[in-house]
Amino acid sequence: MKYAQVGDSGLVVSRIIYGNAITHGDQVDESAAAGCVRAALDSGITTFDTADLYAGGRGEEILGRALAGVRREELVVCTKVGRWARPTDTNSGRLSRKHIAESIDGSLRRLGLDHVDLYQAHRYDAATPVEETVAAFADIVHAGKAHYIGVSEWPAAKITEAVRIARGLGVELIANQSQYSVLWRVIEAEVLPASRASGVGQLVWMPLAGGALTGKYRPGRSVPADSRAGATAGGAKSIGRWNYLDEKVLAAVADLEPLAAEAGLTLSQLAIAWVLGKPGVSAAVMGASRPQQVLENVEAVDITLEDELLRCVDAVLAPVVRSDPALTLDPLGPAASL
Repeated sequence: MKYAQVGDSGLVVSRIIYGNAITHGDQVDESAAAGCVRAALDSGITTFDTADLYAGGRGEEILGRALAGVRREELVVCTKVGRWARPTDTNSGRLSRKHIAESIDGSLRRLGLDHVDLYQAHRYDAATPVEETVAAFADIVHAGKAHYIGVSEWPAAKITEAVRIARGLGVELIANQSQYSVLWRVIEAEVLPASRASGVGQLVWMPLAGGALTGKYRPGRSVPADSRAGATAGGAKSIGRWNYLDEKVLAAVADLEPLAAEAGLTLSQLAIAWVLGKPGVSAAVMGASRPQQVLENVEAVDITLEDELLRCVDAVLAPVVRSDPALTLDPLGPAASL
């Protein structure tokens, strides 16, 4: 494993972060989840990411139990607030002071912790002033319930604004969790430059495009029944909403295989090494349903891609890459409902 500081902060994370979106509490049972977490720990992963949204809170509960007994100082635990709208709670899914203050306590209870290392605002909430959101986060840091704050999928101008407000309140906003892969490059034009200028590091999610960059999905073929896209519990919806199973996308990905093979890499390793090699990217957040997937992902941290290979990758994927910075403003809508 290799490690990196997040942006300009002093926080050090493993370059592969174990994340449990969709898997824990949805697609894998708790014993399988615990096995993946153990494989992550054994491979040197120190950093774990979850959210109050995942599996309706069960994601935090399962992760907390899986990490029980591990020396707290050796872990970096991250969670998020926002986007989880309960039909009976009109304030849920927001980044208001009320919801943030209540949600941190719920997350800590489910995780079995007295603090998290990084607390993140899960998607930008245009209905709540940035000042209110950041002030609520600052109070959580000052109360000792979180060490650092971050955001997830925020537009460039709002990241810059939030960093300025946070520093005025004596706290550091250090991370933006953003979707980023060889197929999804919407942060490159605006978010990456603004983040680097403000000292904010990217913790990128979906670097394998929901599995489309592993080669498991083939153009013209049905998705494997045991794959994430073949699962009914969230996986198919998650991958399908980004068009990663489009025939043109899958055909382009298939054309990457000879390039990866020539370099002695799997498609997954090529895709992970690509994002980790980008300036401004501190780490990649990755889930797993089997321990072997964790081990293969970790191998990518030692890979440096040659310039010629990078040019060939760009040429192959150019027709299907999505790079419109407007897509940063959450094309999925303001909140996810249960």
